[in-house]
Amino acid sequence: MPSPDLAALDEQALGDWLQRQRWFGAKGREVAQIHLLDRVGIQQGDPTLVAACVEARFPGGTHEIYQLLLGLRPAAEGWDQGVVTELDGWTVYDAFADPEAGAVLGRLLRENGVVAGAMGELSFHWLDSVEPPAEHPATRPVGAEQSNSSIVFDERLVLKAFRRIEAGNNPELEMLRFLSERGFEHIAELGGWYEYGGELMDATFGVVQRFVAGAREGWDLAVDSMGSDPEAFLSRVRDLGAVVGRMHTVLGSDATDPAFAPEEAGYEALSLLTATVDEEIERVFLDLDTSEPALEPIAGRGEEVRDRLRMLSHVGAGGRLIRHHGDLHLGQTMLTPGDGDSPGSWVILDFEGEPARPLLERRRKRSPLRDVAGMLRSFAYAASASELQHGVPVPEGWEDRAREEFLAGYFETIDPALLPPSESATATLLSMFELEKAVYELRYEIDNRPDWVGIPVAGIARLLEEPLR
Repeated sequence: MPSPDLAALDEQALGDWLQRQRWFGAKGREVAQIHLLDRVGIQQGDPTLVAACVEARFPGGTHEIYQLLLGLRPAAEGWDQGVVTELDGWTVYDAFADPEAGAVLGRLLRENGVVAGAMGELSFHWLDSVEPPAEHPATRPVGAEQSNSSIVFDERLVLKAFRRIEAGNNPELEMLRFLSERGFEHIAELGGWYEYGGELMDATFGVVQRFVAGAREGWDLAVDSMGSDPEAFLSRVRDLGAVVGRMHTVLGSDATDPAFAPEEAGYEALSLLTATVDEEIERVFLDLDTSEPALEPIAGRGEEVRDRLRMLSHVGAGGRLIRHHGDLHLGQTMLTPGDGDSPGSWVILDFEGEPARPLLERRRKRSPLRDVAGMLRSFAYAASASELQHGVPVPEGWEDRAREEFLAGYFETIDPALLPPSESATATLLSMFELEKAVYELRYEIDNRPDWVGIPVAGIARLLEEPLR
């Protein structure tokens, strides 16, 4: 029995399902319409597999496009995972949860396959330097992801499919290729990728990397250590700073590649940063509930934050602008297990940047200190999360020690030509990026985790009290 044409799919049912997914980025916004833009048949049979581009339109004319991998099985089979809807006696479902679908994607990657549709095609690519997925791999989906979907092959490789897609190369693919080609060891090595090309757009759909087996996330290491052995984590933080410093040095090392060549940082770049934060401050402080006790330390201080940024911008120029991670925090790091004489090493993950930001902005060159600020803010979050999540008070001086160790390792390894010419100018620029990050965090916590508002509030208050250098 041939499977039905997805052109007949009930778009209302599709929209209802889409808006319930964790990776749907427009939760809380009014959706005017959701419909299929294009589809590429990958396999006809049981299951039938179709890659689809789905558009969500919003009042005012804005839109977002999402990648779906839809599977179709006869309803009589009773498939019940990731079900979207029923269509002419068939179950339509999210096939990223289907091991058989994962095996098909693995085969296409291994064969550098191309699958054509009416308006575009999917092309799969594999690097000769990495062993491809096996002919019949054991596959499993990775759960609890926020913005993407992943499939593990034989506990050796992992495919990350980007759910929200935009025209152009995804930063994750660009960054992994650049770092892999230059022998930077502290990443999960790039193996392959797949992309869509056609009338609609050219876009990266997913990347495949080495699966880091047995490693522990930096966030878990930090928070868990506070109730048992804080020194176990703190003794590794200098190494983490050194790895980030080496990463930035590699990212700023090739003047011949226009996408990665370092650029001089001038007042124009700082003015852009100041304007961006000004806009964020306006959105956050305009509706700030000054009666809320947790907000008291910064109530009415929006203009003070603006003034601080304006003063900093006059003395914070210098250094180089490079491609950077863009969303660096402890949750984007893993520590591999040691083996005998080796204590294990840090691996940095997830180079796509902040998924909520436009792709063009995520690819923009910025000071490497923006990544450093993100990690420093992550230490503040870990210190507070220990008590908020586990009821374990943070050891005295833990955050200060983590900051000191990370910065020591970082400044020992970063190419100094990428930084402002003096320690005081470097400290000033770092303060700007910490303030930018803390204001961004404040808006997020107000909207999503009111119990955590005190963390960015404390950060903003501390930065306002720091003397200008």
